Amino acid sequence: MFSKETYTARRNELASLVSGGLILLPGNEESPMNYADNTYHFRQDSTFLYYFGIQHPGMAAIIDIDNDIEIVFGEDFTIDDIVFMGPKPTIVERAEQCGVENVRRKAELAKVLDKAKQMGQIIHFLPLYRPESKIKLQELIGIAPGEVAKKCSIDLVKAVVSQREIKTDEEIAQLNQAVDVTVDMHVAAMK
Repeated sequence: MFSKETYTARRNELASLVSGGLILLPGNEESPMNYADNTYHFRQDSTFLYYFGIQHPGMAAIIDIDNDIEIVFGEDFTIDDIVFMGPKPTIVERAEQCGVENVRRKAELAKVLDKAKQMGQIIHFLPLYRPESKIKLQELIGIAPGEVAKKCSIDLVKAVVSQREIKTDEEIAQLNQAVDVTVDMHVAAMK
């Protein structure tokens, strides 16, 4: 995870590149293999990670450009989860690490989006690739899964691409570190 200043700067730049409205960035859910509690290894949505750095299932975030508000939505692990995984940071603690002060329960996301629609705000979202995310979008704002690709925000897509195609010194250092680890692993495997 990068510094909170990095994530804050990324979100501020994104907001400046998109012309008004509300940006919806859903994170990934757990993906079960053969029953609900037997899941594949969790991998957060890359765009969600780029702007928030939170590696936790079931998250979503909005950046309300018109009202200068950022909100992270999610649920803390339950006591049953903690029994198996051990103590984990809360959603509030995770949000603080990426510079977001406004945290709400996941159930409140629909209310925030309904209010935005009533106020006539544009809701920007990226093309979604997971079927469960497309279904969730339909539940939240009424866009059918088959329409997601046609109704996604081209402005948001262009803004995200323009940011992610240029790497900061901090990102380059992490990329170099990853390459060094890969080289060490390859040499160890050859020995």
